[in-house]
Amino acid sequence: MAHPSAQPDHFVHDRLPPAPALPTLRYDTPELQIPEQTNLVQALFDQAERAGHGDRPLLRGPQRTYSYREAHTEAARIAELLTKEHGLVPGNRVLLRGGNTVEMALAWLGVVHAGLVAVATMPLLRAVELGSIIERAQPVLALCDGRLLAELQTAQAEHPVLATIVPFHTAPDAADLLVRAQAMAGTQPACPTSADDVALMAFTSGTTGAPKAAVHAHRDVLAACEAWPRHVLRARPEDIVAGSPPLAFTFGLGGLLVFPMWAGASIYFPDQPYTPETMVRLMREAGVTICYTAPTFYRQMAPFARQLGLPTLRTSVSAGEALPDATRQLWKEATGIDMTDGIGATEMFHIFISAAGGESRPGAIGKVVPGYEARVVDDQGQELPRGTVGKLAVIGPTGCRYLDDPRQAKYVKDGWNYPGDAFVQDADGYFFYQARDDDMIITAGYNVGGPEVEDALLRHPAVAECAVIGVPDEERGMVVKAFCVLKPGHTGDAAMAKNLQDHVKATIAPFKYPRLVEFATALPRTETGKLQRFRLRQREAAAAATHSTTNTP
Repeated sequence: MAHPSAQPDHFVHDRLPPAPALPTLRYDTPELQIPEQTNLVQALFDQAERAGHGDRPLLRGPQRTYSYREAHTEAARIAELLTKEHGLVPGNRVLLRGGNTVEMALAWLGVVHAGLVAVATMPLLRAVELGSIIERAQPVLALCDGRLLAELQTAQAEHPVLATIVPFHTAPDAADLLVRAQAMAGTQPACPTSADDVALMAFTSGTTGAPKAAVHAHRDVLAACEAWPRHVLRARPEDIVAGSPPLAFTFGLGGLLVFPMWAGASIYFPDQPYTPETMVRLMREAGVTICYTAPTFYRQMAPFARQLGLPTLRTSVSAGEALPDATRQLWKEATGIDMTDGIGATEMFHIFISAAGGESRPGAIGKVVPGYEARVVDDQGQELPRGTVGKLAVIGPTGCRYLDDPRQAKYVKDGWNYPGDAFVQDADGYFFYQARDDDMIITAGYNVGGPEVEDALLRHPAVAECAVIGVPDEERGMVVKAFCVLKPGHTGDAAMAKNLQDHVKATIAPFKYPRLVEFATALPRTETGKLQRFRLRQREAAAAATHSTTNTP
């Protein structure tokens, strides 16, 4: 029997999709049986205490390290401050704005401990983007890194529903969140939330247009802990975890906070954003054993990893966008580590198809994670024969629930989740990513996956980054166009364009080569590093002619 909600503010509950539009959730294994009354923060701290990890480090930073027990006390103090001093009630939304720091992690834990709904936002968002999130989520209070106040204050002026901003990372300032929290006892018990009460709203990172708000309950996050981390990652208490994905992105929230807590491990947070070089140096200094980042960052880190060495690193997790095989091999040559690839979604909370390093197959992301089921289907949802390109459909213990968004009907059909990816599954159950649904290029009757062409281009020594899209063509319907960022010392001219075209023809099926090549200084990406190919398509659609290109007939 479902436990009654402990959230008197039903704003999010009232805006969830209607029952027919909800995903089917499956809890088919013993570890997925989550108690009906569960607060995920309390559950994670209780598990650590039972395992004898109370005095082990959890949050490591340049200034100080918090043990599990100390972090639990700090989270309880923050929860008490928010509920007693600010009068918040369970179900109220709290906007969090900050980079990956110990203070941001503690703020998130405190919010969820109190039964409030965490609405974490990317640190690089501007006032107009923050205003859109405030309009959708209606937070009454924000916790904000003191270094990032200006844009939020601008947004607040236009959206007065956000009544209060509490700064953090400003100690010893008396207004600082952690300074003020020290006046609290730290003994307030966690809000006795139902497992189905709302823990967080995650705004998608916007690779396909306007961000959507994905809602996740306490049960969803704990169920995710019992899937990919248990069966694929297999972290250990002695692990030290680091990485670049923002905590506002579910890839970062899982990998750099929740999953290490579930394993009894610790997380290293810097005070400043990583660069490829500083990330390698800090991982080496901190003795990091598990790293999370996106393929582009691994590619940029590889020369520094080769030069400096990463002797303690054991596992490298790649997700957030397709992992080109060229990048996988580059990282393996630099470190000796076979990357753990995975595909997940903000809507599903985290990874549902993956293979641990050493269990990978060339070109494949991996197999479905235990607890989930995945199929390659046609437009009617019927499973296709192995080896056929189709749409990915997934079902399991987590699923998509958008906040008051008509796009729910596109993502969830007959209980199955459709992340919007085109895949092929082989006879052994390995899934091979082809493209986003809207990135498939059909040229003269042939299907071409943009990421496959990108992988071929990245194997050329002159190419630093690239993006491939289809552009309209009267004769062929569409043609393949590549946008390439060259490494220093290379010139983007007609000779280089032909060189790259010939290289692709020699690497993959010749019909897939880019008939159009444009050289760029940078590519449009989200803050999490994902390519925004839709922006390139929008630009091409608006352009009257394809000037600044080299066209090979």
